[in-house]
Amino acid sequence: MRRTAGWRDEPPKTGPKLQPHLDVPGCPRHNPASAFAAFRRFLPPPPSAPMALFELLLLLLLSAVALGWVARRFKFPYPIALVAGGAALGLAPNLPQYAFDPQLILVAVLPPILYQAALLTSWTDFKANIRPIGLLAIGLVAVTTLAVGATLKLLVPEVPWAAAFVLGAIVSPPDAVAATAILSRLNMPRRIVTILEGESLVNDASGLVLYKFAVAAVLTGAFSFMEATAQFALVSVGGIGVGILLAFVYIGVHKKLGDPFIEVLTVLTIPYTAYLAAESVHMSGVLAVVAAGLVRGRYAPEIVSAEMRIMARSVWNLLVFLLNSLVFILIGLQMRSVVGNLGQYPPALLAAIAVSITAVAVAVRFAWVFPVAYLPQRLSGNLRDAKPRPDKNELVIISWCGMRGIVSLAAALALPLTLPGGAPFPHRDLIIFVTFAVIITTLVGQGLTLPALIRRLKVGSNWSLHDEQLRVRAAMSAVALAAIDEVMAAENVPAQWAHSLKAEIADRIALAASDGTELTPRMELVNRLQHAAIKAERAELIRLWRANEIGDEVMHHLMEMLDYEQAHLPKLAAAAAASTGSSAPHLQGEAP
Repeated sequence: MRRTAGWRDEPPKTGPKLQPHLDVPGCPRHNPASAFAAFRRFLPPPPSAPMALFELLLLLLLSAVALGWVARRFKFPYPIALVAGGAALGLAPNLPQYAFDPQLILVAVLPPILYQAALLTSWTDFKANIRPIGLLAIGLVAVTTLAVGATLKLLVPEVPWAAAFVLGAIVSPPDAVAATAILSRLNMPRRIVTILEGESLVNDASGLVLYKFAVAAVLTGAFSFMEATAQFALVSVGGIGVGILLAFVYIGVHKKLGDPFIEVLTVLTIPYTAYLAAESVHMSGVLAVVAAGLVRGRYAPEIVSAEMRIMARSVWNLLVFLLNSLVFILIGLQMRSVVGNLGQYPPALLAAIAVSITAVAVAVRFAWVFPVAYLPQRLSGNLRDAKPRPDKNELVIISWCGMRGIVSLAAALALPLTLPGGAPFPHRDLIIFVTFAVIITTLVGQGLTLPALIRRLKVGSNWSLHDEQLRVRAAMSAVALAAIDEVMAAENVPAQWAHSLKAEIADRIALAASDGTELTPRMELVNRLQHAAIKAERAELIRLWRANEIGDEVMHHLMEMLDYEQAHLPKLAAAAAASTGSSAPHLQGEAP
């Protein structure tokens, strides 16, 4: 990363001679260069490269805070606010320009985001929908690469075929970061979410493999379809194998740690270790991360302690939000430099290319989703009998969820500047510009209209996840009541001591067995009473602390207990409200 020279790095070369008003030792009165050098002694030194990086990160964090608040205030997806804010920030006249290593973006940002998404993915649901996920993550990526490449070649005939397919591979995979950030705020049927999140886990790998082969074809002038297919299979299987192996290694290590702080730090290294280990042996780092997350997610409930789970949940949520924010702001920041390198192209041609490529990328997704959803059922009686006919409104939503983001950004910026012979990479600036146009258009256009489209098509939650949760809660509560009775009998515990606890558990069982119309008002009232009680307790705790009647250590300990109690209350209220159907719950897992 480099920073352009600041105004203090050299004396001014033009302008009138300066007459200093003070006699500075060692500074000749009529030598402006010496006067400037003497004046610069009283200024703080220009920041070093590490300090410049710190300043940039601080600026990005402050921007993320402000833009995140704006997005929350006006209720629209925060990736769009961050991109727009980054673009506005990039237009600041005195903002220094920084050169980012795009490979660093892939290594530092993508693994933890993919890992958390894989960790929270249901392997049962993923396996049940493996056919549509594979058709989208592999088949659609390949078809989009061909369609976009052919469109660019048609619009700009002088672009070589290999370079055209480079653009196709760059914009072919919808982005896991954008999909997760937008989908997490919407209530959609369980199957749609599973398919879209499953696609976003796998398509990055297929898109990056096609990208590498297309770039290699530009650099060498040679391409073999059979070799590319065999290589894709090899790197995919190898990456999955590396991820599974490392997941079991970490599971074995985790059982011997016994300290939640060390456990959380160890877990944070899993995605990076999986990615780097796979890439070091020329396998798919993306699939290694996904495989590690899926495997560990299956075993985490059995090996992770409650304390570690609570701690890791907060750490993962903060880390993923931070990385998402930095990525989307960086996308906006890069727009100024991208547009500034396109002077050789007429603006009308650039607009036509950007609109056409974006339209093709969106249209191909529609043209692919509907046939692959309906044709197999029409051709196979067994499949038609085994699964219900896909709902066309749900297919429209799946087709419209094609936002591009971090992978396309990093791949475009990672294009080599020159060919082996020293010639410039063909139409590199045009490829980068079109990539940014597709990213911005899909993020803003599809991201903003997706909630309205869901409402218009009346695609809501199918409640299967909520019903399953209530059923399991009832089974857990029944076991809990039996355990309480067993302990009471063994230790002669008076019945009145356990009365309130058993009443609360009995309410859970009754809630699962009814439609909730009778229990919900009472549970909501109890919830309000609990909130009022905790609020009063917190106020009294602060009063005692301000009056110096208790010490800081006691105050912090009791405040933490109140925080845990209050954090649990909204979940109870949401579950109660959901039982009446008054609002569709968006139930998600949490990263252990």
